[in-house]
Amino acid sequence: MIYRIAFSCDEVNRFRRVFEADSDATFLELHKALLESVGYPDDQMTSFFTCNDRWEKEQEVTLVEMGNGVDYDNMTMEQTRLSDLLTDQGQRLIYIFDPMFERCFFGNLKEIKPGHMSGVECVENIGQPPKQLETEQNMEAILGKDGKGDLDLDEDFYGSGYDDGDIDAEGFQDLSFDDGTMF
Repeated sequence: MIYRIAFSCDEVNRFRRVFEADSDATFLELHKALLESVGYPDDQMTSFFTCNDRWEKEQEVTLVEMGNGVDYDNMTMEQTRLSDLLTDQGQRLIYIFDPMFERCFFGNLKEIKPGHMSGVECVENIGQPPKQLETEQNMEAILGKDGKGDLDLDEDFYGSGYDDGDIDAEGFQDLSFDDGTMF
């Protein structure tokens, strides 16, 4: 089968990328085609998520294996075929291209048609993608140019009525980190 998948972004107007992909292609192939179509480097820990009709994330497909616990069903882009998770026309997915700020592209499986093709191909390229910020720029956006930001830990973290004297020292006098009993 051939999938026609359209991506858009709510950060910029008139941005759209449409891909045709063989259903046996992997999410890694889609990831690489998406990055190439927008000109982003492949240096972020990106993820795909399948979503329900309200865009709530369901199954994650990661770039690299993230865990090995039995309670975490890790699917990697390299090992997961599109047909493993995309089965219905209209199905939604999210591609997180900036994991630090959870910036993403919204995808929709527009069409499933008979046939086969090789890999993934961008068939429609409209508009400019949002800028992918550099890490230094991201930190400056959070902390400001002076590196301190607007956050007042005493006020914002602890609350307006915080005072060091409010902590009751009783019960803490027996704690010692020197004898190795804590760890």
